[in-house]
Amino acid sequence: MLLVLAVVGTAGWFGARFLIQSVVNPQCTIRASGITETFDPDQTANAALISALSIKRGMPPRAATIALTTAFQESKIRNLRYGDRDSLGLFQQRPSQGWGTKEQILDPVHATNAFYDALVKYKGYETADITKIAQRVQKSGFPEAYRDHEGQGRVLASTLTGHSPAGLTCRLDAVKTSVSPQRVASDLSEQMGVTTARPGSGFLTVTARDTTTAWAVAHWAVARAEMYGASRVSVGDRAWGRSTGDDGWSSGTAGRTVTINLG
Repeated sequence: MLLVLAVVGTAGWFGARFLIQSVVNPQCTIRASGITETFDPDQTANAALISALSIKRGMPPRAATIALTTAFQESKIRNLRYGDRDSLGLFQQRPSQGWGTKEQILDPVHATNAFYDALVKYKGYETADITKIAQRVQKSGFPEAYRDHEGQGRVLASTLTGHSPAGLTCRLDAVKTSVSPQRVASDLSEQMGVTTARPGSGFLTVTARDTTTAWAVAHWAVARAEMYGASRVSVGDRAWGRSTGDDGWSSGTAGRTVTINLG
Protein backbone atom coordinates (compact mmCIF):
# COMPACT_ATOMS: atom_id res chain seq x y z
CA MET A 1 0.00 0.00 0.00
CA LEU A 2 2.79 2.40 0.92
CA LEU A 3 4.58 1.58 -2.33
CA VAL A 4 1.44 2.37 -4.32
CA LEU A 5 1.03 5.70 -2.52
CA ALA A 6 4.67 6.55 -3.16
CA VAL A 7 4.33 5.80 -6.87
CA VAL A 8 1.12 7.78 -7.11
CA GLY A 9 2.68 10.66 -5.19
CA THR A 10 5.75 10.70 -7.39
CA ALA A 11 3.66 10.57 -10.55
CA GLY A 12 1.52 13.40 -9.20
CA TRP A 13 4.59 15.51 -8.46
CA PHE A 14 6.01 15.05 -11.96
CA GLY A 15 2.59 15.69 -13.47
CA ALA A 16 2.17 18.89 -11.49
CA ARG A 17 5.64 20.04 -12.44
CA PHE A 18 4.92 19.37 -16.12
CA LEU A 19 1.60 21.22 -15.87
CA ILE A 20 3.20 24.24 -14.21
CA GLN A 21 5.98 24.41 -16.76
CA SER A 22 3.54 24.01 -19.65
CA VAL A 23 1.37 26.98 -18.66
CA VAL A 24 4.09 29.42 -17.60
CA ASN A 25 5.12 31.77 -20.38
CA PRO A 26 8.66 31.46 -21.75
CA GLN A 27 11.07 33.64 -19.84
CA CYS A 28 14.75 34.21 -19.23
CA THR A 29 16.31 34.65 -15.80
CA ILE A 30 19.56 36.48 -15.16
CA ARG A 31 21.48 36.22 -11.90
CA ALA A 32 24.55 38.30 -11.11
CA SER A 33 26.00 39.97 -8.00
CA GLY A 34 23.19 38.62 -5.83
CA ILE A 35 20.50 40.17 -8.06
CA THR A 36 17.90 38.22 -10.03
CA GLU A 37 15.92 39.72 -12.92
CA THR A 38 13.53 38.13 -15.41
CA PHE A 39 12.84 39.16 -19.00
CA ASP A 40 10.92 37.71 -21.90
CA PRO A 41 12.85 36.17 -24.83
CA ASP A 42 12.37 39.24 -27.06
CA GLN A 43 13.88 41.58 -24.47
CA THR A 44 16.73 39.19 -23.78
CA ALA A 45 17.55 38.77 -27.48
CA ASN A 46 17.73 42.54 -27.93
CA ALA A 47 19.84 42.92 -24.79
CA ALA A 48 22.27 40.31 -26.09
CA LEU A 49 22.70 42.27 -29.32
CA ILE A 50 23.35 45.51 -27.43
CA SER A 51 25.97 43.84 -25.24
CA ALA A 52 27.55 42.01 -28.17
CA LEU A 53 28.15 45.22 -30.08
CA SER A 54 29.98 46.71 -27.08
CA ILE A 55 32.31 43.69 -27.15
CA LYS A 56 32.86 44.02 -30.89
CA ARG A 57 33.78 47.68 -30.44
CA GLY A 58 36.21 46.87 -27.62
CA MET A 59 34.23 48.87 -25.07
CA PRO A 60 34.14 48.11 -21.33
CA PRO A 61 31.13 46.40 -19.73
CA ARG A 62 30.15 49.80 -18.30
CA ALA A 63 29.27 50.92 -21.85
CA ALA A 64 26.84 48.01 -22.12
CA THR A 65 25.38 48.89 -18.72
CA ILE A 66 24.70 52.46 -19.87
CA ALA A 67 23.19 51.32 -23.16
CA LEU A 68 21.01 48.64 -21.58
CA THR A 69 19.82 50.96 -18.80
CA THR A 70 18.88 53.52 -21.42
CA ALA A 71 17.11 50.99 -23.62
CA PHE A 72 15.17 49.65 -20.64
CA GLN A 73 13.93 53.11 -19.75
CA GLU A 74 13.16 54.11 -23.33
CA SER A 75 11.52 50.97 -24.72
CA LYS A 76 11.78 48.16 -22.13
CA ILE A 77 14.43 46.82 -24.56
CA ARG A 78 11.90 46.33 -27.35
CA ASN A 79 12.32 47.46 -30.95
CA LEU A 80 9.22 49.66 -30.97
CA ARG A 81 7.80 51.00 -34.21
CA TYR A 82 6.21 53.94 -32.38
CA GLY A 83 6.93 56.47 -29.65
CA ASP A 84 6.63 60.11 -28.60
CA ARG A 85 6.53 62.27 -31.73
CA ASP A 86 8.86 60.53 -34.21
CA SER A 87 10.73 58.38 -31.65
CA LEU A 88 11.42 54.79 -32.70
CA GLY A 89 13.29 51.62 -31.84
CA LEU A 90 15.26 50.31 -28.89
CA PHE A 91 16.48 53.73 -27.79
CA GLN A 92 13.50 55.76 -29.05
CA GLN A 93 15.79 57.71 -31.34
CA ARG A 94 14.29 60.38 -33.58
CA PRO A 95 14.98 60.78 -37.30
CA SER A 96 14.41 64.52 -36.86
CA GLN A 97 17.34 64.66 -34.42
CA GLY A 98 19.81 63.05 -36.79
CA TRP A 99 19.83 59.45 -35.53
CA GLY A 100 19.13 58.09 -39.01
CA THR A 101 16.17 57.29 -41.20
CA LYS A 102 13.16 55.43 -39.85
CA GLU A 103 14.42 52.22 -41.47
CA GLN A 104 17.90 52.67 -39.99
CA ILE A 105 16.65 53.36 -36.47
CA LEU A 106 14.46 50.24 -36.61
CA ASP A 107 17.59 48.20 -37.39
CA PRO A 108 18.86 47.25 -33.90
CA VAL A 109 22.48 47.08 -35.08
CA HIS A 110 22.36 50.60 -36.54
CA ALA A 111 20.48 52.00 -33.54
CA THR A 112 22.90 50.50 -31.03
CA ASN A 113 25.99 51.61 -32.93
CA ALA A 114 24.52 55.10 -33.19
CA PHE A 115 24.07 55.13 -29.41
CA TYR A 116 27.66 53.99 -28.82
CA ASP A 117 28.96 56.52 -31.38
CA ALA A 118 27.33 59.26 -29.33
CA LEU A 119 28.44 57.79 -25.99
CA VAL A 120 32.18 57.65 -26.79
CA LYS A 121 32.21 61.37 -27.55
CA TYR A 122 31.95 62.06 -23.82
CA LYS A 123 35.26 61.69 -22.03
CA GLY A 124 35.00 59.77 -18.78
CA TYR A 125 31.71 58.07 -19.61
CA GLU A 126 33.07 54.88 -18.00
CA THR A 127 32.80 56.42 -14.52
CA ALA A 128 30.08 58.99 -15.10
CA ASP A 129 26.80 59.01 -13.22
CA ILE A 130 24.26 56.95 -15.15
CA THR A 131 21.66 59.72 -15.23
CA LYS A 132 24.09 62.38 -16.41
CA ILE A 133 25.73 60.35 -19.15
CA ALA A 134 22.49 58.82 -20.45
CA GLN A 135 20.91 62.26 -20.54
CA ARG A 136 23.84 63.68 -22.49
CA VAL A 137 23.37 61.05 -25.14
CA GLN A 138 19.57 60.91 -25.20
CA LYS A 139 18.52 64.42 -24.17
CA SER A 140 15.43 62.95 -22.52
CA GLY A 141 12.60 64.88 -20.95
CA PHE A 142 12.80 62.56 -17.90
CA PRO A 143 16.54 62.20 -17.12
CA GLU A 144 16.16 60.96 -13.54
CA ALA A 145 14.22 57.92 -14.74
CA TYR A 146 17.40 56.26 -16.02
CA ARG A 147 18.65 55.72 -12.48
CA ASP A 148 15.62 53.55 -11.71
CA HIS A 149 16.82 50.88 -14.15
CA GLU A 150 20.55 50.82 -13.52
CA GLY A 151 20.20 47.54 -11.59
CA GLN A 152 18.69 45.78 -14.59
CA GLY A 153 21.36 47.28 -16.83
CA ARG A 154 24.19 46.08 -14.59
CA VAL A 155 22.87 42.53 -14.31
CA LEU A 156 22.32 42.23 -18.05
CA ALA A 157 25.71 43.70 -18.91
CA SER A 158 27.65 41.60 -16.40
CA THR A 159 26.08 38.38 -17.67
CA LEU A 160 25.91 39.07 -21.39
CA THR A 161 29.53 40.26 -21.58
CA GLY A 162 30.62 36.98 -19.98
CA HIS A 163 31.68 38.30 -16.58
CA SER A 164 29.02 36.32 -14.69
CA PRO A 165 29.42 32.72 -15.91
CA ALA A 166 26.25 30.62 -16.16
CA GLY A 167 24.27 33.69 -15.13
CA LEU A 168 21.60 33.38 -17.83
CA THR A 169 19.08 30.60 -18.38
CA CYS A 170 15.87 30.56 -20.38
CA ARG A 171 12.75 28.43 -20.06
CA LEU A 172 11.39 28.04 -23.58
CA ASP A 173 8.81 26.01 -25.47
CA ALA A 174 9.93 23.16 -27.71
CA VAL A 175 11.65 24.18 -30.93
CA LYS A 176 9.23 24.60 -33.83
CA THR A 177 11.58 25.92 -36.49
CA SER A 178 15.27 26.78 -36.55
CA VAL A 179 17.57 28.86 -38.71
CA SER A 180 20.71 27.62 -40.41
CA PRO A 181 24.04 27.43 -38.56
CA GLN A 182 25.40 29.79 -41.22
CA ARG A 183 22.83 32.44 -40.23
CA VAL A 184 23.84 32.20 -36.56
CA ALA A 185 27.54 32.40 -37.48
CA SER A 186 26.87 35.48 -39.64
CA ASP A 187 24.95 37.25 -36.85
CA LEU A 188 27.64 36.38 -34.32
CA SER A 189 30.26 37.93 -36.57
CA GLU A 190 28.18 41.06 -37.24
CA GLN A 191 27.14 41.61 -33.65
CA MET A 192 30.11 40.43 -31.56
CA GLY A 193 32.91 40.35 -34.09
CA VAL A 194 33.58 36.66 -33.42
CA THR A 195 34.68 35.03 -36.68
CA THR A 196 35.78 31.60 -35.41
CA ALA A 197 32.35 29.96 -35.70
CA ARG A 198 32.41 26.73 -37.71
CA PRO A 199 28.96 25.65 -38.96
CA GLY A 200 28.13 21.95 -39.10
CA SER A 201 24.98 19.98 -39.81
CA GLY A 202 22.46 21.42 -37.35
CA PHE A 203 25.09 22.97 -35.08
CA LEU A 204 28.07 25.27 -34.96
CA THR A 205 31.15 25.43 -32.77
CA VAL A 206 32.98 28.55 -31.69
CA THR A 207 36.51 28.73 -30.36
CA ALA A 208 36.74 31.85 -28.21
CA ARG A 209 39.93 33.70 -27.32
CA ASP A 210 39.28 33.23 -23.57
CA THR A 211 36.66 31.88 -21.18
CA THR A 212 35.04 35.29 -20.64
CA THR A 213 34.40 35.60 -24.37
CA ALA A 214 33.20 31.98 -24.45
CA TRP A 215 30.58 32.75 -21.81
CA ALA A 216 29.60 35.92 -23.69
CA VAL A 217 29.04 33.83 -26.84
CA ALA A 218 27.14 31.16 -24.90
CA HIS A 219 24.88 33.67 -23.15
CA TRP A 220 24.29 35.44 -26.48
CA ALA A 221 23.19 32.11 -27.97
CA VAL A 222 20.86 31.29 -25.07
CA ALA A 223 19.42 34.81 -25.08
CA ARG A 224 18.62 34.46 -28.79
CA ALA A 225 17.66 30.76 -28.64
CA GLU A 226 13.98 31.52 -29.21
CA MET A 227 14.85 33.50 -32.33
CA TYR A 228 17.24 30.93 -33.76
CA GLY A 229 15.58 27.73 -32.59
CA ALA A 230 18.58 26.68 -30.51
CA SER A 231 17.95 23.58 -28.40
CA ARG A 232 21.25 23.30 -26.51
CA VAL A 233 24.28 25.48 -25.80
CA SER A 234 27.44 24.24 -24.13
CA VAL A 235 30.66 25.81 -22.86
CA GLY A 236 33.13 23.01 -22.42
CA ASP A 237 31.35 20.46 -20.20
CA ARG A 238 28.69 22.89 -18.99
CA ALA A 239 25.42 22.97 -20.89
CA TRP A 240 22.04 24.66 -21.07
CA GLY A 241 19.09 22.98 -22.78
CA ARG A 242 15.42 23.76 -23.35
CA SER A 243 14.45 20.55 -21.59
CA THR A 244 16.11 21.59 -18.31
CA GLY A 245 13.45 24.19 -17.51
CA ASP A 246 14.58 26.35 -14.61
CA ASP A 247 17.42 24.03 -13.61
CA GLY A 248 19.98 26.17 -15.42
CA TRP A 249 23.43 25.07 -16.53
CA SER A 250 24.84 21.63 -15.84
CA SER A 251 27.93 21.22 -13.69
CA GLY A 252 31.35 20.60 -15.18
CA THR A 253 34.38 22.45 -16.43
CA ALA A 254 33.95 25.39 -18.78
CA GLY A 255 36.41 26.05 -21.56
CA ARG A 256 36.89 28.18 -24.65
CA THR A 257 34.79 26.02 -26.98
CA VAL A 258 31.10 26.82 -27.37
CA THR A 259 28.70 24.51 -29.22
CA ILE A 260 25.27 25.72 -30.34
CA ASN A 261 22.77 23.04 -31.38
CA LEU A 262 19.83 24.07 -33.54
CA GLY A 263 16.51 22.33 -33.92
